[in-house]
Parts: sequence; C-alpha cells; structure tokens
Amino acid sequence: MTGNAAALSASRSADLGSWDAVEDPNLRALAAEPLTIRGGDGPTVPFIFASPHSGRFYPLSFAQSSRLDPISLRRSEDAFVDELFDSVTDLGAPLIAARFPRAFVDANRAPGELDPAMFDAPLVSVGPRSPRVAAGLGVIPRVVRDGLEIYRARLPAGEAAFRLEHFYRPYHAALADLVERARAEFGVAIVIDCHSMPPPAKGHDIVLGDCYGEAAAPELIGQTHKILTGLGFSVARNAPYAGGYTTHLYGRPREGVHALQVEVSRALYLDESRMEKSAGFVSCRARLRVFAGKLLAEAGSWLKLARRAAPL
Repeated sequence: MTGNAAALSASRSADLGSWDAVEDPNLRALAAEPLTIRGGDGPTVPFIFASPHSGRFYPLSFAQSSRLDPISLRRSEDAFVDELFDSVTDLGAPLIAARFPRAFVDANRAPGELDPAMFDAPLVSVGPRSPRVAAGLGVIPRVVRDGLEIYRARLPAGEAAFRLEHFYRPYHAALADLVERARAEFGVAIVIDCHSMPPPAKGHDIVLGDCYGEAAAPELIGQTHKILTGLGFSVARNAPYAGGYTTHLYGRPREGVHALQVEVSRALYLDESRMEKSAGFVSCRARLRVFAGKLLAEAGSWLKLARRAAPL
C-alpha cells in the first residue's frame, strides 16, 4: 500500500474497538496487514530479525489529530531499519517488521504501559506506571523522541483497545510464532531486535543490549561485538540501551530463546533533517549484510552449548 491510511469516522467518541466505527477502507487495509514477514516460509536458521519501529504508514486521522508537522512526527521512527537488515532473508532468516509507526503504537512496550491521562474516559486495563509511561513513551506514546507532545486533545478511550487489538497484538503473535517455530526446529531461537538511535554523545556507531546478560548467552553479544568491530564499527554494550520490552520478553536463555537488541546510529545512514536516506545508507547496509552473514555462519559452536543448556 502506498500513501497514508485515511481517517477514522468523524465521531471521535465512537468505540474504536469495533470495526463498525471504522469507516475508512485504508485504515482497514493497514489493520489487515499491520506487519510484514519476509523469508518466513520455513526456518532454515534459528535467527529471527525484528524491526518494530520502522513502520512508515501514518493514518491520516492520526496525523490530523497531531499538533506536529510530518517530519517532527517521524522523529521517533527507526527509519529504514527494515531495509538496512533486509539482506538477512537471503541468508535464510525471517525479517518481521511493523508497518504502523512507532508514534502510533510502540510494539517495544508492554501492552499495559498506557497513560490514562491521555484518554477521555477510564481504560479497561492499565499496568503499573513505568518510567517510560511517565516520560510519555508508553505503548501509545504521548510525545515523540524530542519530547514534543503529539496530540492536540485527549484521545477516545476506545482507541487504546483498537490500536492494541489490530496492531500491537498481531505483531507480537507473529513474532512469538516465529520464535516457537525456530525453537521447535533447531532447539534454540535467537531474536535480533533491530533499531536505530540518535548519534550518541560518545560517538558509538552501534550499541548492543542483552539486558546485562539476562536475555542471551554471553557468546551471542561477544560474537556480535567481535564481528562488528572487525567491520570497522565502534561498538558499546548495554549503555545507553540495554534492551527494551522485546529483549526482556523473548530473552529466556534457560528456555533456549536468546534476544539481542542492536541499535545503529542514524548518523551512519540517515539525513534526520529530512528523514531521508543519506549518502552513507548503501555502505551501511552493505556492511550490515556482511555482519549478518558472519553472525549466522559462525554461530554453530556456541549454539551447540546453548542447546545443551536449554531443558528439553
């Protein structure tokens, strides 16, 4: 699908959890295909690459309800990260990517990370107030990366249920299925959660996060670090990004599931003033292709240890 998805019904107080309240066929189409999975016909390697924040299909009603211009609204987007890593499908690994934007629904948050103050009526299910929610960066964000408020007014309470049901949950159901299929086939599954970050103050090209060793075998982050530095990237571990909800949720080494978050500096490939690919995009993508090839090819030795450590 090209262009923006169009508006919800004019009645902003409608129960958006019901399809009867959604009159726009383009929004229906986006909800019918909230994600893409490439290379997922059958697992040939135990790796799954995920891009939860590279979605760039912005519902028109969402843009109209925002006080921000289009470029500012995209500041939270991990622009083109799905394209940076799309070569993994040629190597036998599936790539799952959200089509919906992070500012609309953040798939790297817990479903209960909702801010009741954003809505015009009480919500059915709200989890404990996390620091992310307090900062405006819950599963339905209040602000974009620069701290700018997204919305002009409070949202209808039904919109929370609608977005979670038709965008958030299908993404995680699909990712969980890929993980279980890989684990069933290989005895182990490895989720590489792909993101981009603003150029950090210390100038690292890539930050790896495994929740300080809780989400993956140490060999995974060690081998990843070694390969990336060998390709000329400057690499940090777990600071300032130790891993988000996806890494915490799927990283269960004792159960044979490992998760590693990979943050790529936007300075390597993106013109943030325009949110367009920079001259460095092609080179960055090519280097990441070599990285992925080496990671998959050289994983055999430590994966044997990981399989033996996981209970049957």
